[in-house]
Amino acid sequence: MNSRYKWVALSNTTLGMLIATINSSIVLISLPAIFNGVDLDPLLPGNVSYLLWMLMGYMLVTAVLVVTLGRLGDIYGRVRIYNLGFAIFAVTSVILSLDPFTGGKGALWLIGWRVVQAIGGAMLMANSAAIITDAFPAAQRGMALGINIVAAIAGSFIGLVLGGVLAEWNWRSIFWVNVPIGVIGTIWAYKSLRDNGVRRPGKIDWWGNLTFAAGLTALLAAITYGIQPYGGHSMGWTNPWIIAGLAGGVVLLAAFAVIEAKVAEPMFPLRLFRIPAFTGGNAASLLGSIARGGLQFMLIIWLQGIWLPLHGYDYEQTPLWAGIYLLPLTIGFLAAGPLSGFLSDRFGPRPFAAGGLLLMSASFAALLLVQTNFHYSVFAVLVFLNGFGGGLFSAPNTALIMSSVPAHLRGVASGMRATFQNAGMVLSIGVFFSLMVAGLAGSLPSTLDSGLTAQGVPPEAAHTISALPPVGTLFAAFLGYNPIQELLGPQILGQLPAANAATLTDRQFFPTLIAGPFHDGLVVVFWLAIVMGILGAAASLVSPRTQMATDLVTRESELIDELGAQPLTPIPASAEPSRGD
Repeated sequence: MNSRYKWVALSNTTLGMLIATINSSIVLISLPAIFNGVDLDPLLPGNVSYLLWMLMGYMLVTAVLVVTLGRLGDIYGRVRIYNLGFAIFAVTSVILSLDPFTGGKGALWLIGWRVVQAIGGAMLMANSAAIITDAFPAAQRGMALGINIVAAIAGSFIGLVLGGVLAEWNWRSIFWVNVPIGVIGTIWAYKSLRDNGVRRPGKIDWWGNLTFAAGLTALLAAITYGIQPYGGHSMGWTNPWIIAGLAGGVVLLAAFAVIEAKVAEPMFPLRLFRIPAFTGGNAASLLGSIARGGLQFMLIIWLQGIWLPLHGYDYEQTPLWAGIYLLPLTIGFLAAGPLSGFLSDRFGPRPFAAGGLLLMSASFAALLLVQTNFHYSVFAVLVFLNGFGGGLFSAPNTALIMSSVPAHLRGVASGMRATFQNAGMVLSIGVFFSLMVAGLAGSLPSTLDSGLTAQGVPPEAAHTISALPPVGTLFAAFLGYNPIQELLGPQILGQLPAANAATLTDRQFFPTLIAGPFHDGLVVVFWLAIVMGILGAAASLVSPRTQMATDLVTRESELIDELGAQPLTPIPASAEPSRGD
């Protein structure tokens, strides 16, 4: 292999990962413009489901499918599956921008085609790390994976800024931006990439695929829907459908584990978990992803609902400026990722992976000490350190996982790694919103009640509004609405003296009112993130006896090949011959 190809592979796969992850967050920040564009109020109780599926549908599908698509890459060729993913992504971007409907039909069009687009995104995510691992020698693999993974993670934050800018112009433009990149990337991939990894023909584990997809979907959907109110409760954890989803998801995943242990060619080779580095790396990836996802949501709410209005920004402008003020987080990722990949190639990945998560935990602890109405320079330094820690962790973690497995299983290992990472992002929606709502439920109702009645709102109306589930207030802040104006409505505001109505709808009123209760919820959220970071760091330092475990798994794979249909002697990752630089 010539020395140029590895850089072509890195460039194209990095572009693919960047566009896939930008697309997961560009919609997040643009939701107000999207729902206005299709003439649908996302805060009406009947429309909350549309909002949740727009938030989580893309991430849920990628979490469910990446393992299967990684396995298909191992069987039919990683580049073939990857290239098809690029093409699907480009085509669906055009279809999404042409939404012909309004109201619920318009929302369903977007949700349905986002699901199809997520299939293309999952094809990119599942195979990019494996393509890079095949293309680069072991001595440069950490650096290459670092560039790729940091681009992917940074994409989720770049999407926030890009979505805010484009949504100000036209909501359809957030899908248009994918089209030229998708077309160029697809043509480039088909012309330049080639399969040079170890392939192993095999059969599709249909029962494993079905039980895994159904179980993970039920579990993650139930956790996400748990943040909706039910039966007079602020959250839906007593809803029989939520309980059934949680229980059914666990049962299906347990059945999946039994199936995988018995079939000859499983979709999820459980024997890989005998490799300490693989198990520890994926556990760390899951914990770090949950913590990072929770941070993203909480910081957006903190900025959009409190800090930016207190500093004179209109609510309609807060989505854009929240993305801009979070740039230090992205810069931290970009600064640390390639550096940590290079250093981990020289000194080993474990100390950098563990150190990155510990730095993230330390930044969470420091954010607990920051006032709700903070000084931006302090906030910027802390979120930069958090991003730097995330970038320090990501590349070594990926290199640790991908280099620990036999070469012919790199596609499925890449998919398994992406599953843990994407599932963590979806889990973070349910887990952190639930914790925040639980924190708000204790103090927000009384704070709202007293604050509204002090401005002349009739006690009955103030009591009714204060008794509403806190999740509505959170979503209002998250989407850049003025929550008090939305909650009171023109009928109540019209009955009040003009000065009182102006005070209630002023940019200062709601942020001042919610600052204390929000900080109560933030304390709970950040403490959990701290614990997850510490546990993830510990998981990154699991037993270094990777080679012995890898050789055992490789030998088992060889025996399976000898007894099965297609004999093939895989090359252990650590013993793979160095390809030309």
